[in-house]
Amino acid sequence: MSKIVIAGAGYAGMMAAAYLDRQGIPFTLVNNHDYHYLTILLHEVAGGRDVGDKYKIPIKEVLRNDSSELVVTTVTGIDRERRVLKTTEGEIGYDYLIYALGWVSEYFGIKGLKEYSLSITNLDSAVEIRRHIDEQFRLYKQDGDERHLRIALGGAGLTGIELMGELLEYLPKLCRELDIPWEKVDVQCIEAMPTILPMVAEHLRPYVVETITKRGGKLRTNAKINEVTEGVIHLDGGEKVEAGTIVWTGGVRANPILSEAGFTVDRRGRAKVNAYLQSVDDEQIFVAGDSAWAEDENGRPYAPTAQNAEQMGPLAAKNILLRERRREMQPFKPRDWGTLCSLGSEVGVGSFLGVPIKGVMGALAKEGSKAKYLWELGGLRLAGNHAKEVVRI
Repeated sequence: MSKIVIAGAGYAGMMAAAYLDRQGIPFTLVNNHDYHYLTILLHEVAGGRDVGDKYKIPIKEVLRNDSSELVVTTVTGIDRERRVLKTTEGEIGYDYLIYALGWVSEYFGIKGLKEYSLSITNLDSAVEIRRHIDEQFRLYKQDGDERHLRIALGGAGLTGIELMGELLEYLPKLCRELDIPWEKVDVQCIEAMPTILPMVAEHLRPYVVETITKRGGKLRTNAKINEVTEGVIHLDGGEKVEAGTIVWTGGVRANPILSEAGFTVDRRGRAKVNAYLQSVDDEQIFVAGDSAWAEDENGRPYAPTAQNAEQMGPLAAKNILLRERRREMQPFKPRDWGTLCSLGSEVGVGSFLGVPIKGVMGALAKEGSKAKYLWELGGLRLAGNHAKEVVRI
């Protein structure tokens, strides 16, 4: 059997690894932690719903076979000619590589944005945002500077709105704990486009605006960020927003390793793949998840969503086995379950199998999607062990 290496233990990488593990096929999973974390739930950690450790899943809890190897190190590059994955601990050879390292924040060239904002890039960064906000509110108790109580979120996409929903649920509790008047708190989301949540049906967006506004949040559209300096967002038109906490949620791009290794990439750095998720530049490399530039039969790129990543991972692994057995590989044809956006723990909005939902039903659907993923990743055992940690039904 050829040597299979998987780079990255996000949704695509873990689902690929779980598939091979269940088949008893030897492989090596390379990841910078010995745990998998629930990326699309990191807004819950940053927004104060629960502690970060509850969103960790030990990789060895998923990979049960002795033939499945985990190497904890950081991937630094790919040598395609020598078929070597470069890491901080040395080189790892492969016959087949499933590249699923995921994304980094995209700052769109906005001056100072990277240097003077926080962003949710991994579990540690989500924990840091929560810690930073708590510290800012405690500083207000010391010096009375109301800038400590202003939180500015850049970007009104899924992450920005979900983080805002969590904060508007958590911060009143923090205010009661610290004896801070809630009316002094200013939570605002700044969006350059004229609308919010482009992935959610237009007729559902007013519900989001109403829910956020009633809870005390401010949604600002048509507000372009020109520059960020320390503690200050400079908007187009000259307005300044001074805030103790600035969080950027406005965009992502693929890890630069792909472009550095000479792959054909799109404007977000994703490597172009064929229908079978093979790199168009190297038939021994399969790319999955947010790193893959995959298109449907009409040439439209698939969105970099968790549900697509969850389906890409096992297909990439399966296609390697089919190729090894000289059988026809299968094209990527994902099932679209819909898009769900939580607005805190009790309400949500979105669609499920084409049916629009909002309110409590939206929240229930979101919680159900968590249990569904745990089941698909590790069956009843994993769902039983971890659903009670992150599912609130």
